Amino acid sequence: MAYALPDLPYAYNALEPYISAKTLEFHHDKHHAKYVTKFNDMSQAAGMADKSIEEVIKASYNDSSKSGLFNNAAQAWNHTFFWNSMKSGGGGAPSGAVADKIKSDLGGYDKFKEEFKNAATSQFGSGWAWLVVDNGTLKVVNTANAVNPIALGMTPLLTCDVWEHAYYLDYQNKRPDFVEAFLNNLINWDFVNQQMAAA
Repeated sequence: MAYALPDLPYAYNALEPYISAKTLEFHHDKHHAKYVTKFNDMSQAAGMADKSIEEVIKASYNDSSKSGLFNNAAQAWNHTFFWNSMKSGGGGAPSGAVADKIKSDLGGYDKFKEEFKNAATSQFGSGWAWLVVDNGTLKVVNTANAVNPIALGMTPLLTCDVWEHAYYLDYQNKRPDFVEAFLNNLINWDFVNQQMAAA
């Protein structure tokens, strides 16, 4: 089944001043769009066009003959998840069920924030930082390049894109500043709670 490039869930300028409209235009309209196009072409060529993108991610992970398909499938999925992980006026400490779970599993919001920032800033090169459910427990993990928690048997709740194209126009080489802005001002905790409720 063809995977359509989703519209952003907000206007291009909705996340300013933390992420500029120019960054979102390039990131969504160029990078994300290219992953979606390549995924659709490659899944068709691989005879997997009838499968969901999640099924393709699981089936192609660690298969060297399908590494290109995996990379484009995972990146198409990851970016959609990333857009939904943010909102205008977001960030700060969560409320609801995820707040309780962060307290019990990670030692509270401050510990979560420290772990997440470390995961995002210590990821060498391109990749992602995630809050996941792994066997019923919340964990903070990072993954290289396109790898996402679905391929690893985990349930993603939140992600931050730390590929350079996610922040370089706005922050240049200051990835920690971008991650701090994400944590303090952009996280969509309503979305995180929805993902946890569905896990």
